[in-house]
Amino acid sequence: MFFKKSNRVQNTIDTLIGVDTRIEGNVHFSGGLRIDGTVLGAITEPNDAPSTLILSEHGRVEGAITASKVVVNGAVVGPVKANQFIELQTKARITGDVYYNSLEMHTGAVIEGKLVYLGEQAEKV
Repeated sequence: MFFKKSNRVQNTIDTLIGVDTRIEGNVHFSGGLRIDGTVLGAITEPNDAPSTLILSEHGRVEGAITASKVVVNGAVVGPVKANQFIELQTKARITGDVYYNSLEMHTGAVIEGKLVYLGEQAEKV
């Protein structure tokens, strides 16, 4: 609609972590990553390729998240950094600081931490 092109969430999912899957360790991804299961570790994207992380309402991450575009509808324990765009849907529960350039927060989403605006810093990173 009125969003800038950079704020659109990627439609393709390259990697899926299923509901009954539990990963212990850091995850490095590119493209689209959807998490329906549990990840115990940091999730990062390479700096040269903007990527999208989608955490469903069944998903849980215990660790830091760093990606260009992030959509959260599950639980996160740790900091979340979205260099371009973050959407916190109704069932999002974040325990940790949220670093953002553009933020969309739906009614019902909960953040137990600070909101930190990246502004011009995000474009340089």
